[in-house]
Amino acid sequence: MKKIGFIGAYDKTDMILYVAKILTMLEKKVLIMDSTINQKARYVVPAISPAMKYVTDFEDIDIAVGFSSIEDMKNYLGLEEQQELEYDFIFVDTDNQKGFSNFFLENSQKNYFVTSFDNYSLKKGLEILSGIQEVMSLTKVLFSKDMIKEEDEYLNFLSLGHKVIWNEYRIYFPIENGDLNVIYENQRLSKIKFKKLSVQYKDGLVCLAQEILGDVSEANIRKTIKIIEKGA
Repeated sequence: MKKIGFIGAYDKTDMILYVAKILTMLEKKVLIMDSTINQKARYVVPAISPAMKYVTDFEDIDIAVGFSSIEDMKNYLGLEEQQELEYDFIFVDTDNQKGFSNFFLENSQKNYFVTSFDNYSLKKGLEILSGIQEVMSLTKVLFSKDMIKEEDEYLNFLSLGHKVIWNEYRIYFPIENGDLNVIYENQRLSKIKFKKLSVQYKDGLVCLAQEILGDVSEANIRKTIKIIEKGA
C-alpha cells in the first residue's frame, strides 16, 4: 500500500479523481481520503447514504469522507490497528495542518504540492507546511493560465524558511474555462469523462499518473485514457 499526499489550499478534488480513474483502469485499487476542511468530495461524489463519515464507491474508486486519520477508518471498518487497508494506493487530499499531521503525510511515498498562483492558494498552501519538523521533498503541481518563470520563482521565494526541498520535476495543468466547463458537466452527470478535456490537461494527468505509478510507460497511460474516452 502506497500513501500519496496531495497538499495545498487549491481545489484539487476533481484532478485527484481523474488520476485515480486512470489507476483503476490499470487494475490498481485506489482509495481517496478527503481530509479537506470543506470536504468537497461530499458534494461532488454521489453517495447512497452519506453520514458524518462514510466510504462510497464511485467509478471503481473508493472515496472516504469524514475520517480524521487512517486509523479512524480502520476502526470504522472493524479492522485491527496492525491490519493494512487493502488498497494499492491511498490518496490523501488535505488543505490544513491537522490533516497533514493526522495522516502522517511526511511519511508518504510521494507528496504533491498543488497550487495556482493567486496569493491565497500560495500562502495558505504553504501555511500547511509551516509546522513540519523534518525536511521533506515535494513535487509541484502547478495550475496556471500562462506558466511563466516569475510565478515559479515567487513560489520559491515564499517557501524560503520552510523545511521543503522542491523536486526538479514539475507537473503543469492549464487554467482554462473549457476544462472547467467539462469538469462541471461531469459533476452534474456524476461521471468521470476525459473526452472533452484539453490536450494540455490530459498531458498533466498523464505526467501525474506516470509519476505515481513509476513502472508504467507514458504510452500505456495514454492508451488507457483513450479507452476511457471510448467508453464514455
